[in-house]
This record gives sequence, C-alpha cells and structure tokens, in this order.
Amino acid sequence: MESQPESPLDLPQEPPREPILTLPGALTAYVGLIAVVHLRVLLPPELENWTIDVFGFIPKRYDSTLLDVTFPGGAGAKIWTFVTYSLLHANLSHIGFNVLWLLPFGSALARRFGGFRFFVFMAVTATAGALAHLLTHEHAIAPMIGASASVSGTMAAAIRFAFVKGSFLSFNRGDADEAARVPALSLMHALRDRRVVGFLGVWFGVNVIFGVGSIAIGLDGGSVAWQAHIGGFLAGLMLFSLFDPVPRAALHAADASSPDRSASD
Repeated sequence: MESQPESPLDLPQEPPREPILTLPGALTAYVGLIAVVHLRVLLPPELENWTIDVFGFIPKRYDSTLLDVTFPGGAGAKIWTFVTYSLLHANLSHIGFNVLWLLPFGSALARRFGGFRFFVFMAVTATAGALAHLLTHEHAIAPMIGASASVSGTMAAAIRFAFVKGSFLSFNRGDADEAARVPALSLMHALRDRRVVGFLGVWFGVNVIFGVGSIAIGLDGGSVAWQAHIGGFLAGLMLFSLFDPVPRAALHAADASSPDRSASD
C-alpha cells in the first residue's frame, strides 16, 4: 500500500522568530519624526537659524539677570525647548550616530513600554538632559540640539533588563518581543551586577573623554554636551520603574541575570 505524503499540517510547527533588531512602530515613528524635522535644512539660512533659536535649548534664555536680551519664541520657548531641542540635529551623521545607538536599546525599550510610554519617556529624559545642561552652562548662548540625552536614557533604562537571561544582550534569548519583556532587575540588584557596573563605567568614561577632550562626532566640530548625556542617562536609570509595565521578578527569578552557565556547573 502506497504511503501518503504528510500534510504540512502534520509537521511540527516552529513559532516564527522576529529578528532582534526589527524596529517597532514607536521607534520607527520617532526616527521618522527626527528625519522630518531635519528637513529644516532645506529652508533659507535665516529661517533655518530661526528654527534653532526657537526650538533649540539655550541656557541664557533663562538668565534673569539679562532682562534686556530677548530670544525668538518668547515665554513659550522656555517650556517647549526642554523637549524640542532633542528633535533637532546638526547634520545626517549626527542623526545617524544617535539612531545607531537607538537600534538595540531603543527597540527593546519601545517594545517593552509601548508607544505612549516610550514617547513620554523620551520627553522626560530629554528634559533631564536639558536641566543638567542648564545647571552646568547657566550663561551659555549657544543652542544645544540633538537626541543624545534621550538616547542615553534609553541605554540606561534598557540595561535594567538587557543582561537578564532571555533578554536582548544575553546569550540565551527568544524573539525580539520576548527578549524585551523579561522581568527587570531592581535598581539595587542591577548596580550589583558586574556587567551593568562595567557598562556604566565604560559609558561614563567615554562621555567624560568626549567632553574633556572636546571630541565631537558628527557635529561639524561642535562640542559634545556630555553633561546633558549624563542627565538623561541618570533619569533613564532611576525612573525606569515608573514606566515599566512588566511585573518585577521575584529575587530568585531576577538572579537569572547571572551569566549563563553550562550544565556541568
């Protein structure tokens, strides 16, 4: 009797595995917004400079001792520029550098938070970066622009779960959505993880080198506002739990963040 070929329905089905760096909708929209805003470079020079003055973050705008100095945008600009500066960039390489870091960290965070939380988080970390820049550059008249403070915030928030077993920086991970929704470590446990501490050390070291050494990447020789980076980073690290919708793991489950071990251990 001739055997019949197996139906495809009889074969074991493997769940589809989404590539780990496929951009979620919220991050795609954020990058698209930055790209649209950057079309300002097509404006005449006077209008382009006006957009920087109105939407860039200028510390001197808040200097009450200089009552005779006015800036475009009036009182409203004192509010919206805490966020809008983060959508402006000097050039395409400036955008590319920020997007490069957003690919792994921002993708994971956007999947975990969802669109609304993600955009609020980006605004909060941008504000924290602006505050740090204001405190350290009280009388500066040069506008600060760029999403680096928010990017730094996403990196800090993501390391709260990035090394947990099954997450996107672990050696044993599921698809992108599963990797983004593993239970996070508490802040205290994260700061006791040697990989998190190592990441923090390298990140702070690189930013200090960029700042003190005046190394500018993609900024046409402009200085790096590294204090704003640190402000955004600290905000992302400490405020992560306020945005995180994933239930916190029990202590023994969170300890699964330790390096993967072989079966013989």
